[in-house]
Amino acid sequence: MSSWDDIAVWWREEIADDPAFRNDIDPLLDTLLPDDRGITVDLGCGEGQGMRRIGGSVFGIDLSIELLKAAGSPGAVFQARAPELGAIRSGSVDTAYSVYLLDLIEVEGALLYECARIVSPGGALVVVINHPAYTAPGSAPLMDDDGEILWRWGRYFVPGSSEEPAGDRTVTFHHRPIGDILTAAASAGWVLEEFAERPLSPETVELMPGYVGQEQIPRFAGFR
Repeated sequence: MSSWDDIAVWWREEIADDPAFRNDIDPLLDTLLPDDRGITVDLGCGEGQGMRRIGGSVFGIDLSIELLKAAGSPGAVFQARAPELGAIRSGSVDTAYSVYLLDLIEVEGALLYECARIVSPGGALVVVINHPAYTAPGSAPLMDDDGEILWRWGRYFVPGSSEEPAGDRTVTFHHRPIGDILTAAASAGWVLEEFAERPLSPETVELMPGYVGQEQIPRFAGFR
């Protein structure tokens, strides 16, 4: 597992070049965020891309000093290692959101409980992740005899982890089935308002032809 400071340059280049962010992830986040967000925290804000997009009263936290330096000034940012959010006062934010953060947390319940603490009563938590069908160890696309792309689910029902390439280093992704995520959220006091599943969009597939045939395979999941 690499430190995020070690791969900060790779990450900035990755999101700049990845059409899935603008075609898929950003629209999914927009769908799930409440219209009246109030004071909002971006958990794992990185270089501040999400903060600049949503605007308003937003601040961010991230583990990487190098990424925080690149965030500019869309809002205040400070260093913190999720799921430890002790620097944020209880009930002090109206909306918390994260993109691709829960996948990096080994014990998902710890983050969900901390979010329940910092978000004021009636507030919202929005989480966007890689779809668990995509992150399951051993999952992969397969082509049948007719040329149709199918999906091998791998060890979907068993929580696990995998090392994924990050430039010349790796990042540990943690997999758990959707039922485990929703049960952990309910245990932390959250009530599910919307659950969305998305494939790669046609626009993204057109720009990334290696994914042709995978248009009906779950790729992203979002929860409010």
